[in-house]
Amino acid sequence: MSRQPTIPLTPVSRRGLLGALVAGAGALAAASVQASLPAATGKSNESIDILTPEEALAAYEAEIARLRAANLSGTPVDLLERMRTDLLRALTKPVSERRWVMVIDLRACVGCHGCTIACVAENKLPPGVVYRPVLEEEIGRYPNVSRRFVPRPCMQCDNPPCTSVCPVSATYTNEHGVVAVDYEQCIGCRACIAACPYGARTFDFGYTYTANTTTHGVMFGAEQAVSYEQVSTFEYGKSHARRDTHDSPVGNVRKCHFCMHRVLNGELPACVTTCIGRATFFGDANDPESLVSELIAKPNVMRLKEELGTEPRVYYLQ
Repeated sequence: MSRQPTIPLTPVSRRGLLGALVAGAGALAAASVQASLPAATGKSNESIDILTPEEALAAYEAEIARLRAANLSGTPVDLLERMRTDLLRALTKPVSERRWVMVIDLRACVGCHGCTIACVAENKLPPGVVYRPVLEEEIGRYPNVSRRFVPRPCMQCDNPPCTSVCPVSATYTNEHGVVAVDYEQCIGCRACIAACPYGARTFDFGYTYTANTTTHGVMFGAEQAVSYEQVSTFEYGKSHARRDTHDSPVGNVRKCHFCMHRVLNGELPACVTTCIGRATFFGDANDPESLVSELIAKPNVMRLKEELGTEPRVYYLQ
């Protein structure tokens, strides 16, 4: 039975490292890291275009320590920077020693749906396919009523009920502990959709946003829009075309996969980096120094439908 190839751990590029810094700590911090990389790695400017994960981690941690000591601009180091450091440290460990988890702080989520849109853009999701919806919950009784927002990615269960019902073993838990879907193997029966108690799976019918719009002569940018909707997705570390190909996601079940194509290349999941309230956290729970390890040890942590014995890897702070 064919399986999607495992994403190899590739060296971290200096441009990628600085790009993450720009997103998390600002251009000033990125510039300071760029200036300090030769000293931190012991390499010349000409020889550090490509860093190994260990070298990238060392340079990153050294600069974070310097910024924390200097208290740059009077602002503490952002949580994204800590998670980035945790991620790079986890990637230096053997795969079997990592346990990827996600923590969502319901007190910080403002219901902006930024994570949902980021996921759509990252994975080129068509109409009807949503990996990370944000559910709304009304709490209390009128007039003492409040509203809570609950982002709901795939729970990446350690005991997933969706894998055992697949008649062709197209959905399985890969070596990273992530429940994956083999698009070449999937026959589109949707048994896993019915089995998932969290509603975390959707079906790709091949719909597009431009299918029933007005004629191309009237709609501005129609050709560009159609072209964009045919862009391949890079899920599970492999390019999948949205066309009539054997490994296309069209006609198959699709789901959140913790952005493993980003994580294994030293980048946080798209939903984490775009959360304006810093309500979503990601990292290695087997690392006692990681941020997620601290969060899941708090007394106000809970998991959805724990009574089912699914052992989800998504935790909520309430």
